[in-house]
Parts: sequence; structure tokens; C-alpha cells
Amino acid sequence: MPTSQNGKICYLELPATDIAWSAEFYQAVFGWSVHTRGDGALAFDDTTGEVSGTWVLGRPPMATPGLLFYVMVDDAEQAVLAVQVHGGEIVQPIGMDAPEITARFRDPGGNVIGLYQEPPQA
Repeated sequence: MPTSQNGKICYLELPATDIAWSAEFYQAVFGWSVHTRGDGALAFDDTTGEVSGTWVLGRPPMATPGLLFYVMVDDAEQAVLAVQVHGGEIVQPIGMDAPEITARFRDPGGNVIGLYQEPPQA
């Protein structure tokens, strides 16, 4: 069960044009768990089980960064490749936020989302 704590970000609604494609993308690229809710909608849990959400139709995508969230990855270069292989587009390559290890991608629904890799421990 996810932690329940005041102020915790717990749920996301991601705009999508094709919910099945978006679900396949996030499952393949990040290993998110995808399931069908009681109301029949596809939903997800991140790999920590701490953040869940769903994809929604009829909303404009977050096509330009205003609110921008980042998905933590073990290897940013591998994540960039996985994004591309599964139909996403890299819109900001690794290195633009140096010394931070980040990149940004556009998902199948048109949303711009960040990738973040923790720097190696010295």
C-alpha cells in the first residue's frame, strides 16, 4: 500500500490521444504496472507503488513545459533509447541541464516529460 501522508503527490491524470498506446509506452519504457480499474478505465502504478494515475482523453497535452515532472531512471541513455524505440520523441537531449543528468521527451499523447538520473556517487 502506498504511504498516505499530507502533501504527498499521489495521483496523475495524463492526457492521451490513444490510451492503450500510452499504457503500452509507459509499461515498456518505465515498467509501470498497468491495470483495469473497476470502472473499466486503464490505470497505472509507478515502479515504487507510491504514485498512481490514469490516462484521459479530451484534454490538451502538456506540449510545452509549464508544469514539468520527471521520471527517475537508472540509466538516462538507456531510457532515451527506450523512449525512441517505443514511439516517443526526445525533445531535449541529455546534457542540456548539466551537471544534472536529464533529458525530456514527448510521449505518445504529446506530453513533454523529463527523465532524471541521479549522478554517480563520488
